[in-house]
Amino acid sequence: MSTPEPINVPRASLEEIFKLARESFPNECCGWLTGNKDSNDAPGVRSAINAYEPETHPTAKDRSAQTAFVISDGDLLALNRTLDDDVRPRIIYHSHPNGRAYFSETDKANASDPWGDGPAYPVHQIVIGIDGDRVVEARQFAWDDEAEDFVEIAEYEGLDI
Repeated sequence: MSTPEPINVPRASLEEIFKLARESFPNECCGWLTGNKDSNDAPGVRSAINAYEPETHPTAKDRSAQTAFVISDGDLLALNRTLDDDVRPRIIYHSHPNGRAYFSETDKANASDPWGDGPAYPVHQIVIGIDGDRVVEARQFAWDDEAEDFVEIAEYEGLDI
């Protein structure tokens, strides 16, 4: 088996999620990118509400919305309802306000199937590293069956925003 192929994200869509990260800063933003089921492109942007509350977070009860995210119940329901549509979620995105785009242990835990059978959703992940001055970088991650882990598959230039 080989490393998963990155999903193509048009620059305009990246810039849109970068702007959403700026609007949410210093909190984390979240949402997903959509694309046709028969395509390797994800041009659609669907923002979501970061409904992080320490008491209800499954794995990060000691954090704040500046260091964790939870897609709101209504948004998560919308994501689940569209997983089998012709145009469906392809990539879940969120930001790290520390300027670094890495897939943390908390990110992995939240993106993994609770029964340990791979990813919770059939989507890739993008993490946006943003700080007080600019979007520093972004990276795309996907589940790799061989590695039994999420692996980095694409890197994107940041933006002065």
